[in-house]
Amino acid sequence: MAKTLYERTFERALNLLSYKPRSRAEMRARLMEKDWSDETVVDQVIARLEELGYLNDEQFAANFASSRLTAKPLGRTRLRRDMQRKKLSSETIESALDEAYDQQSEEELIQRAINKRLRLKGAPTTREETKKLFDYLIRRGFSYDLVIRKVREAGKGVETVDENE
Repeated sequence: MAKTLYERTFERALNLLSYKPRSRAEMRARLMEKDWSDETVVDQVIARLEELGYLNDEQFAANFASSRLTAKPLGRTRLRRDMQRKKLSSETIESALDEAYDQQSEEELIQRAINKRLRLKGAPTTREETKKLFDYLIRRGFSYDLVIRKVREAGKGVETVDENE
């Protein structure tokens, strides 16, 4: 017997979730990709997945933030940008960020990033190396003030990065 559109859509949703957790918006976009998809049915499937607890943006955001910080030290700015790509609401993102950075402070995370970088490259001894460390930490999304302070500590004795460069 042929499956109903709802059953096909629901099966596709479960299949997508079996690969990785997804935000509500990501799931909606993926379900709408198929030629046979129907907006009303997709909304019904998403509502059912939320009822069952398979889709929960708050939980998804908290887990995403926590696992990203465990994998590699990132600053708040970078993590916020990564979460925005997951199409989460601003409130959900900020709440997850607060929770994640309560568990691990940005101070601890930047120190982890610096320690790893110093193990690989050694302490900066030239102005150019200091600038590279500075740029690396900024790309990681740490705040400018925190990066300046930590780079100065890491590169004691080296002429520090000129803020006007």
